[in-house]
Amino acid sequence: MPADAPYYRPDLAYIHDQGYGFHATDCAPGILKLLEPVRERGGLVLEIGCGSGLLTRLLVRAGHRVIATDAAPAMLDLARAAVPEAEDIRTLVLPDDPVPPVDAVVGVGHALNYLPDLAAVQRGLAALAGALLPGGVLALDLCDLEWGAARAGAVGQGRVGADWAIVTRFSRPAPDRFERDMTTFVRLPDGTYRRDEEHHGNVLVDTAAVPGLLLDHGVTATIGDSFDDPEHPLPVGLKSVIGHAAG
Repeated sequence: MPADAPYYRPDLAYIHDQGYGFHATDCAPGILKLLEPVRERGGLVLEIGCGSGLLTRLLVRAGHRVIATDAAPAMLDLARAAVPEAEDIRTLVLPDDPVPPVDAVVGVGHALNYLPDLAAVQRGLAALAGALLPGGVLALDLCDLEWGAARAGAVGQGRVGADWAIVTRFSRPAPDRFERDMTTFVRLPDGTYRRDEEHHGNVLVDTAAVPGLLLDHGVTATIGDSFDDPEHPLPVGLKSVIGHAAG
């Protein structure tokens, strides 16, 4: 997506930070276990789609050196405030921005599904695989075609926090597309609420094809329903991609 893409502007970024940290919390135990060899050798971890730093904070607390990246400026502002101890927090717009060489690439929140089409997702995966140093680890999530199929006809939903609310409507215009229209409300200092609207489109992928693509770039990978952590399964249709670069 372009650097100025209308995803996660300040109000939705705030709501996501305040109300949706459970995904990072659930994924962290499995990811941290996968990254133990990287931590032991003092390796560098690249996080894609870091959002407001929810997983970043847990990685840093576990002793990792982390470069946290995102394409949304509002998310990066929150992450910088939340995790100043990170090695760096900066913009990275896949698939075209250069990816630094690292010992691990991690990401939760299906950041690659926000790219405009399957070709861009494939190029993004290739760029991340190419950035892994020998023996490097890849651990990220992707929305499979099953994500859309499982949510066909899903009704809208709403959530309310202490000073925010969000209403989300879903649509599936094609088997490989899943879209959300979100109306957000954030309370202002004078007690009134500001309203905003965001439309998010995700390209869905056949994750069964991903290991073959990654193998072409030197990474042996498997697709799963968790980050090797059965106690914290991913939502239906969200798949883990766990890979290792040749040593």
